[in-house]
Amino acid sequence: MKRYRVVVGLSGGVDSAVSAHLLKQQGHEVVGIFMKNWEDDDDSEYCSSRQDFLDAASVADVLGIEIEHVNFAADYKDRVFAEFLREYQAGRTPNPDVLCNAEIKFKAFLDHAMRLGAEKIATGHYARVREVADAALAGGSRFELLKGLDPLKDQSYFLHRLNQAQLAKTLFPVGELPKTEVRRIAAEIGLPNAKKKDSTGICFIGERPFREFLNRYLSNQPGPILDDKGRQLGQHVGLSFYTLGQRKGIGIGGVKDKKAPRGGGEHEPWFVARKDMARNTLYVVQGHDHPWLQSHTLAADDLSWVAGKPPTDHLPALAAKTRYRQEDAACEVTGATPGHIELRFPEAQWAVTPGQSVVMYDGEVCLGGGVITGSGQPA
Repeated sequence: MKRYRVVVGLSGGVDSAVSAHLLKQQGHEVVGIFMKNWEDDDDSEYCSSRQDFLDAASVADVLGIEIEHVNFAADYKDRVFAEFLREYQAGRTPNPDVLCNAEIKFKAFLDHAMRLGAEKIATGHYARVREVADAALAGGSRFELLKGLDPLKDQSYFLHRLNQAQLAKTLFPVGELPKTEVRRIAAEIGLPNAKKKDSTGICFIGERPFREFLNRYLSNQPGPILDDKGRQLGQHVGLSFYTLGQRKGIGIGGVKDKKAPRGGGEHEPWFVARKDMARNTLYVVQGHDHPWLQSHTLAADDLSWVAGKPPTDHLPALAAKTRYRQEDAACEVTGATPGHIELRFPEAQWAVTPGQSVVMYDGEVCLGGGVITGSGQPA
């Protein structure tokens, strides 16, 4: 096996730590980099990168590798957070983890690693890269992004914007392993973070109250909350603070409809179903299976294809996810132009949300995806 100089993104978590260990075990020259991506209120109780860096440094010490602390906070704010705020202000629900991977972890970080003389970079993502011979290409091969083998941890959804140049330089050492095995390895070799909890959500938000955090950056106008029959149930605090399918935090938990509207019953919970930006109105419905929460179609823009171009082969197994941790759903392409695609699902999809990513698959191969712009109702 060929040996490389590999720069590993050490986050302080167990996945990247075991990734560095596995690479060193395989004989690669391994160097660690800790990425600091957020500085605003970094000393807060909710998300301090200081502890993560200490954990990463402890891992590097145990593994006997060098570690460098690199500050990408300015890049993050310009390339990721600014877009995050623009999308929320427009009433959509963005996925900054997707943009962070494309713009920071596999662009700014990759560029920095190359300046350090790296031949490859590696992260602790649960995904895989496969090189496939292709005589039609100048290099004689292309790279596929595959799902991680642990179905409960697969992160290809968040990586679907990676391109051929990025995948050619990337290694995902834990993509072949279940999380239980990663934990076992970490404990076996005495890593100090072997039992560290997985991070949840976006680091700069952490466990803090999300609405309180957004309120510092967005100006919002309160407005009416209406049900599917046009009855006002309360006041929302600003449309940016709600996402389709949201159940908690709507502020109308005590309101019940004794006439049982479509899809719901007297004691069914309320869900956010629509946002009318022009009228500053939030619509809610009762019951998880209400028709307003079901969509057979969607449209998406800002497409990105792993192969560099849309798939042209007939794909009987084409499937898509409209949100992370969702089963692949069979679908067909009903319309496509450069940068735009329309999909139809035989089975209705729940709470298809503008601003989120739709990611397409052919079996275990992640083809790419785009940003959802709208959805349709059941036929």
